Amino acid sequence: MQFDFEAIKALFATPLIKMGDYTITVGDVAIVPCIILLGILLTRWATSLVASRMRKRGVAPDVVHLVSRLIYVFAIVILVITTLDFINIPITAFAFVSGAIAIGVGFGAQNIINNFISGWILMWERPIRIGDFLEVESAKGRVEAINTRSTRFRRTDGVHMLIPNSKLLENTVVNWTLKDKLIRTTVRVGVAYGSPARTVKTLIEQAVSESANVLQDPAPLVIFDDFGDNALMFEVYFWIEATVERDLRVIRSDIRFRIDELFSENNIVIAFPQRDVHVDGKLVVVNERENVTVQSHVTSERKE
Repeated sequence: MQFDFEAIKALFATPLIKMGDYTITVGDVAIVPCIILLGILLTRWATSLVASRMRKRGVAPDVVHLVSRLIYVFAIVILVITTLDFINIPITAFAFVSGAIAIGVGFGAQNIINNFISGWILMWERPIRIGDFLEVESAKGRVEAINTRSTRFRRTDGVHMLIPNSKLLENTVVNWTLKDKLIRTTVRVGVAYGSPARTVKTLIEQAVSESANVLQDPAPLVIFDDFGDNALMFEVYFWIEATVERDLRVIRSDIRFRIDELFSENNIVIAFPQRDVHVDGKLVVVNERENVTVQSHVTSERKE
């Protein structure tokens, strides 16, 4: 069986669409998908290659992400122009149509455009980077990806959230790791009345200083905060390097364990709620910690 190349050539030269002086043939329609597919594959390969080399050189993930996006958009623009030029259609032929589409999109897709522009602002100015620990309203978590429409955000409980980029620019966002990982935190403890305050202060300082996670510069600071209803209240301020909320909670927990051990070794009692109630000449001592009520008679005189 022999192919009739002349017939195939004539078929490919058959005009389908005519736009003024420009004609789109069957051959153009057949070859355009191949060009687009090949261009997209080459674009993804080039983007992946550049990104992998940048990662090997230790470039920050958000910079790698920005460069990858720029390469991808630039390559797609070149692909579109090349495809139109291949089928002999100048870009000016779409000037009127593109203007009408732009007006329609401007009115009907304002939020999408807003989020798209916000995404590029986030990637370019880098107020929020991949790997940053954020607090958005009541949610806390880490940034995993900044896309053109939304930012992928993973909360501390493992749930993923997609936050519109415009929301991150227009609302207050707490970035715990914007400049560094230094965070100041506190631990409060109350001791029973009659406890030696200076000794309590020394033991708290010892517990904090023994933690390898606590920075010694600035040095921890112990404050005798208040005379509480049932306790002498102490609070210690200290700085740590932390990246997620879990680090804070674990470090504070370890310090509380050590404070409890030191207090037990030095006979310092951690305070608990206690109430003295006088009822008809009896002193009722309510110990809320052990849920025990002790009654003792009190000598009193009642006048009728």
